[in-house]
Amino acid sequence: ASLGSPGVDELRWNKPVRPGDELAIRVTVQETKRSRSKPDRGIVHSFIEVMNQNREVVMSMKAVNFFFCRQKSPGKMENGTKS
Repeated sequence: ASLGSPGVDELRWNKPVRPGDELAIRVTVQETKRSRSKPDRGIVHSFIEVMNQNREVVMSMKAVNFFFCRQKSPGKMENGTKS
């Protein structure tokens, strides 16, 4: 679960959304990093698109969210590969 967000950037409403539209979202994680001041938390930058039933992008935005991080496992590097 998200611990909150400082906000969103580049919010775009590309097409109108009407009653009866079926919407789906696609989230692309663009960057993740561990907080330096609070190492049990991380910052996730993502690009979010909302599409209608015709697969047309009706809204998009860049978001930044804070999340709790898993503890690093012994023998694993930051990116999850084994050392």
